Amino acid sequence: MSDYILEMRNITKEFPGVKALDNVNFKVKRGEIHCLVGENGAGKSTLMKVLSGVYHYGTYSGDIVFNGDIQHFKSIADSEEKGIAIIYQELALVPELSIYENIYFGHEIMDGRSIDWNKTIVKATEVLKKVRLDVDPSMKVKNLGVGNQQLVEIAKALSKDVKLLILDEPTASLNEDDSKNLLELIKELKQQGVTCIMISHKLREITAIADTITVLRDGATICSMDTAQKAVTEAEIIKYMVGREIDNIYPKREKKNIGDICLEIKNWTVEDPVKGKEILHNVNLNVRKGEIVGLQGLMGAGRTEFALSVFGNPTGYRITSGEIILEGEKVSFGKPKDAIQKGVAYVSEDRKGNGLVLIQDIKYNISIANLEELEEGISINENEEINVANGYKDSINIKAPSIMQKVGNLSGGNQQKVQLAKWLFVKPKVLILDEPTRGIDVGAKYEIYSLMNSLVEQGMSIIMISSELPEVLGMSDRLYVMSSGTITGELSSEDADENKVMAMAINS
Repeated sequence: MSDYILEMRNITKEFPGVKALDNVNFKVKRGEIHCLVGENGAGKSTLMKVLSGVYHYGTYSGDIVFNGDIQHFKSIADSEEKGIAIIYQELALVPELSIYENIYFGHEIMDGRSIDWNKTIVKATEVLKKVRLDVDPSMKVKNLGVGNQQLVEIAKALSKDVKLLILDEPTASLNEDDSKNLLELIKELKQQGVTCIMISHKLREITAIADTITVLRDGATICSMDTAQKAVTEAEIIKYMVGREIDNIYPKREKKNIGDICLEIKNWTVEDPVKGKEILHNVNLNVRKGEIVGLQGLMGAGRTEFALSVFGNPTGYRITSGEIILEGEKVSFGKPKDAIQKGVAYVSEDRKGNGLVLIQDIKYNISIANLEELEEGISINENEEINVANGYKDSINIKAPSIMQKVGNLSGGNQQKVQLAKWLFVKPKVLILDEPTRGIDVGAKYEIYSLMNSLVEQGMSIIMISSELPEVLGMSDRLYVMSSGTITGELSSEDADENKVMAMAINS
């Protein structure tokens, strides 16, 4: 039997006007953890969709060889039958169904013409043990945290006797502990004989877990590196991904002109009426003109709740006390539009769900938050709208054929740039960035960091919420740490380090 469980030979896949994959060759050894990396739009997800049958045989050229045989997958069901399972970043679970129903959804255990529910529960319990998830299998999936939902997805794959497990950005939405747990589980699956392909932008995870690393760039295979033969550094991966060396992923600001306080939040206390409990308590925070302030904390610390409650409170929390002072003036935002008009903008952590209209084009998404600027009588000046959109497309390097491209067809990094352009068009004084680089590649991250530096050099104030501690430490002039809805510490960039921040993050 071949040492390789998978060989993809000379795979070429084209869409109208775009060659997404150009003669790609990709080989995976039996029983290894193989990490597939590259910038957004490099072709990673497209290659995996070819492998899993999403893009069926006949829509691409080249051969898929799995377990020594050439495969002609005409659907996902065909690839699953051979033992290939793919888990996407957006989990494919039914929230209202139980865990055991989700695990065996689509391949139910039958007793004649009826589902054998007793056997389903027994089998589900067995497979949950394999992923170290000790929960009642009758619990609804919606009552699980994101990390445990990810484990249910893996359990679902294992229930199909998976031989090759593909994980697309598996830790993108997980906190530090859940990410570590998942990576340990992937190692355990390797010991059990399951081969894994993992797509990730988190280079520290890749260097920690990978047996082999393959880099794609612009739809072509750049290289494959065996970590057993030679230790692979993050800098080396970046060089192959972007085609050049990036000495410092967090670019240094040319000049720091930090001025007076622009936004100050005093004694901010907020209740969630649905949960019936206080979610923020006596939060005090400020940001100066020309300053990047980081807001750090573990998942559930209240960072996003804080940002939303300040930004016009679209979620309907009950603000029980506190003041917002903007440029020395006490203000009140009853809705997001009030915040926008006063110069406060919020870039959502969920760009696909809340930040963008995916079925609309780039032009529409950039202009939608500030149509008043484009009004000409009772209509919109479409020529000016085009000029504005093209201006942002060029200035922040949105990679797309034109501003008429649907945003849903862009890579994650370019979607994030469109979301940033939308809020830059409202010309904010204060920009709140919630997980600004989540799920995007290192090259796009560098561009966003450079843009942030440019904005604060021009006098803007930025509050950056991020779960990636190195990012907060690398970009912030000053940072606050949150735990259980309160501020537990404030540090300058000179005084901050990972140990200090984590000690504050677990202090509730």
